[in-house]
Amino acid sequence: MSLRTPLARARGLGSAKDGTPHWWMQRVTAVLLAPLSIWFLLCVLPMLAADYADARVWLAQPLNALLILAFALAVIYHALLGVQVVIEDYIHTRWIEVALLTSIRLIAFLAALATSLAIVRIAVGG
Repeated sequence: MSLRTPLARARGLGSAKDGTPHWWMQRVTAVLLAPLSIWFLLCVLPMLAADYADARVWLAQPLNALLILAFALAVIYHALLGVQVVIEDYIHTRWIEVALLTSIRLIAFLAALATSLAIVRIAVGG
């Protein structure tokens, strides 16, 4: 039994107001990924059997390029949010937590940049 008040026990645990936007963004990306995943399975996976020229012609269509880019960026961002939650929940050494969070953000940024560049280059024929 502790003589500390609930407020005293809660001090130093962080603000409860910080998680709401993060929670919402994870749900928004999940809802966005549902139809995009169905589109990906129906339209992109059959292109695996096509040669590069056919895939390039398909990706040169603006709607296809936009949807594949939206899918890729949503997957990267959704994964970033999920890994961030795992790190914040299970890593308790502060410097390791900060290093990991910084690393995954950098990796996600580089992945988004590389993915965007690759899709644009293929779509415009570069």
